[in-house]
Amino acid sequence: MPSYRITIEYDGRELVGWQRQKNGPSVQQHIEEAIYRFCGEEVRIQGAGRTDAGVHALGQVANFELASVRKPQVVMNALNQHLKPAPIAILECKEVDQAFNARFDATKRYYLYRIMNRRAPLTVDAGLAWHVKRELDSDAMADAAKILLGRHDFTSFRAAACQAKSPIRTLDELTVKRHGEEIRIRATALSFLHNQVRSMVGSLSLVGTGQWSKDDLAATLEARDRQRAGPNAPPYGLYLTKVEYN
Repeated sequence: MPSYRITIEYDGRELVGWQRQKNGPSVQQHIEEAIYRFCGEEVRIQGAGRTDAGVHALGQVANFELASVRKPQVVMNALNQHLKPAPIAILECKEVDQAFNARFDATKRYYLYRIMNRRAPLTVDAGLAWHVKRELDSDAMADAAKILLGRHDFTSFRAAACQAKSPIRTLDELTVKRHGEEIRIRATALSFLHNQVRSMVGSLSLVGTGQWSKDDLAATLEARDRQRAGPNAPPYGLYLTKVEYN
């Protein structure tokens, strides 16, 4: 049985997230139904990251097997045709070893969070970035973000419903850079806790407005208490940009 690895882009605004849900269409459901319409096979795909409702992806990865042999380009083109009009596109399809697992074989995951920091309403970026009207000090945010780098207990920045066995994670990158009205926050790690990136961004925004100091963020990390963290940033500013494999 041939096994395929696909790279996926999607706009999460109309979706309930990656994983199949009873309350609406998910990325997983759309792709599995497209596979069935393409070749009549019922399969379950394995995604690299279970993005939440509203979260976008520029480089999500998934794998699946088919009983019939198909060229990767044929699979990609057929899936894109059958995915219409869902806001999902298959960017790449490769045949891989059957042992490959998009989730467990990943060595690094890259996320981007976009903040539009301006008074005027958003038009082009509405639903694609967090609109923060209050002026943010991106330099202060960047300086504070360094506290979160490295291996820590991130209990303060995980969702109450997080199913991870351990709150220990190693954060390889957390940068904050301003590009005109846009502030881009990039986070990289082997894996993240549920809502970790959105929680960190929400807390960093408090540093940006001057409500928190760098020391307040450090104290929140040390507290290991979800009640101490800032509010979660909205899901629609978050993008899974890339998943890395050996």
